[in-house]
Amino acid sequence: MYQHGCLVRSVELSSEVHEPHVCYFRKTRLIASLAIEGEVIMAKEMIVVEGGTPLIGEVKVSGAKNSALKLIAASILGGGESVIHNVPLISDITIMSKVLETLGARVSRDGHTLVIDTASVDTWETPYELVSKMRASISVLGPLVARFGEARVAMPGGCNLGARKIDMHMVGMEALGVHFETDHGYIKATTPNGLHGAYIALDFPSVGATENTMMCAVTAEGETVIENAAREPEIEDLADMLNAMGARVSGAGSPTIVVEGVPLSSLHPCEHMTVGDRIEAGTFLVGGAMMGGPVTVRGIEPGFLRMALMKLHAMGCEIDLGDDYITVFRTAALRGIDIQTLPHPGFPTDLQAQFMLLAAVAQGNSVITENVFENRFMFADEIGRMGAQVTIEDHHAFVEGVSSLQGTDVKATDLRCGAALVLAGIFAEGVTRVHKIHHIDRGYEDYVGKLSSLGAKLHREADEDIDW
Repeated sequence: MYQHGCLVRSVELSSEVHEPHVCYFRKTRLIASLAIEGEVIMAKEMIVVEGGTPLIGEVKVSGAKNSALKLIAASILGGGESVIHNVPLISDITIMSKVLETLGARVSRDGHTLVIDTASVDTWETPYELVSKMRASISVLGPLVARFGEARVAMPGGCNLGARKIDMHMVGMEALGVHFETDHGYIKATTPNGLHGAYIALDFPSVGATENTMMCAVTAEGETVIENAAREPEIEDLADMLNAMGARVSGAGSPTIVVEGVPLSSLHPCEHMTVGDRIEAGTFLVGGAMMGGPVTVRGIEPGFLRMALMKLHAMGCEIDLGDDYITVFRTAALRGIDIQTLPHPGFPTDLQAQFMLLAAVAQGNSVITENVFENRFMFADEIGRMGAQVTIEDHHAFVEGVSSLQGTDVKATDLRCGAALVLAGIFAEGVTRVHKIHHIDRGYEDYVGKLSSLGAKLHREADEDIDW
């Protein structure tokens, strides 16, 4: 049966929907979930796009998904009521909020502000049914160990982008005195001799490993040095919140982060503003570049997208920058380009699919090299159904530009693939139906509404044809 826009299926066929738990409405559509006794299954939907419409105007990006999720986890350390502003209305935030509630936290929401009271957190174990849905949920591991000295966390889920190994998380925390065991899909962490500072050199500048190690080190005795640390803006945002809570973190945004351990008792709740989402901003800028624009994206620090903006310019786009906005427009044809994904400040892997789309409709040939994740060229198969010419060889995509794409049925295989397919539908001739859009809802707030505000003709509707 349907309740508040959700298809509700009870385990025992007798459960009732209770009061909304964390419900986020956009117009008339429920985009999160309800607290129920049983299961909630979102009604299957697709995005239907009518191609050939220009994209012109302004759009404001939401808070960064990849930052907000870690800020929520960090609130565990505060032991009280923290307030996080500019939190996006997306399904991943709902899942992370539920993860904290299973630990004993109280979570409430008013628009884009999340209030998290972790004073009553009294457990250090997270449930498989929530954590397995989203890889970012592994980020509770560090703060749980820092607060309780132990944790039991289910292996993470999320987009299917290859191995996504979490061994680097363990290596960094092991150096701090954490002992790990794996048990039937769970990671069990203990600290037999307490937490102590250490010198840690990461094999790869992993964002997740940097974040977990940094949060765990907050209460470790002595100084911790993390070399080859991730430099993403979201790392700086997390460090800013940790410092506002009483931690002593320096060097975030550089390859070397230093954490001076403090007693747990000296940490406290805080109020924090989430930075703008650079990947959402980049996605809308690609749309503007593809259709000609001008499109202005507000609520973003231009420096977060320096490499992507360089590539847009090299492809023939004009760029105008302000303190918190970026405008893109184009009067000449797009040119092919070579791109390789790298950790920040290199070209972001989360914009690879969107730029593959640009390359697919540019003049000439392009080569895109994926250096960060395995199995991230699934977008090529879907855009190939629309007429794109993309050949995959190992971790290289060879793209031969075409002058047009044709609308058809395609499916989102992951979050960024889904967002790029909707943009492809805007460029294509005819109608495009994008299925499996639950991936898009994980990371883009009101994607259809924001694109509509720029002039796109698209809408959501029930999808009864494709079995998820």
